[in-house]
Amino acid sequence: MDPAASRTEPTRGIAAFFDVDNTVIRGASAYHIARGLHRRGYLRTGTILRFAWQQIKYVLFGEKAIGVNKVRSEALSIIKGWSVAEMASIGEEIYDEVIVHRIFPGTKGLLDAHLARGHEVWLVTATPVEIGNLIAKRLGATGALGTRAETSRGYYTGALIGDLLHGEAKATAVTKLAEERGLSLEDSFAYGDSTNDIPLLKTVGFACAINPEHRLRRRAKKWGWAIRDFRGKRSNGRRSLAASTAAGALWVTIVILRGLTAPIRGLFRRLLWWRRKPSPKSEASD
Repeated sequence: MDPAASRTEPTRGIAAFFDVDNTVIRGASAYHIARGLHRRGYLRTGTILRFAWQQIKYVLFGEKAIGVNKVRSEALSIIKGWSVAEMASIGEEIYDEVIVHRIFPGTKGLLDAHLARGHEVWLVTATPVEIGNLIAKRLGATGALGTRAETSRGYYTGALIGDLLHGEAKATAVTKLAEERGLSLEDSFAYGDSTNDIPLLKTVGFACAINPEHRLRRRAKKWGWAIRDFRGKRSNGRRSLAASTAAGALWVTIVILRGLTAPIRGLFRRLLWWRRKPSPKSEASD
């Protein structure tokens, strides 16, 4: 049964809350943004490789493996001193280049169905709210709730406003939004892919696991939540997703290696030559 199937509408407002990474978008939105920034010279080689590795761990092992607090601290230090306006402009370009092609059509269909019924649609993500708002605007959603980075005179300071929008913080933010906008959470919907989204899913009357990792799938079955998988026809969608992510990380690595300076490339060639060089004993035996 479609979680957004027709039924008698209540008098209070209804909303649908969507997690972003691996729910609306295949992979992590921050990773795609990082790749785009690297191509434009904003991120160093080591930084983009760390993003790639974190993305692979997220897909294979879930969010506990990536060290959310560590990622948050590193991300904030990276954007310190960057222009908010410039980042917004670059984000638009990256959306058109990459993100638009990684949106799950099935999730987009659910989102559009809620909008067609007059529901508010909010994206709820741990990534910076600027990214969430950009994606929400392009999808025609009402808005986004996300992690807020502090700014001063149009530039990021490297500090965080409030908590990282993760786990329980998602539920708290949605509850506050519902109070401010007069929304009925009992009649509202929520969609997520990981156990991190369970607090969010529990705040509404109609929860749906989208592309769930195995722990969320198990709990969704236990609690009677709807389950949708839009990752493709392969039996193990998360392995399929991991394969594509690993391929993307490999692509980034190849690009970086191609960009190495000539002396470093020469060093690699000399090391390879040294490993292949015959030993004195073998030459003597000949």
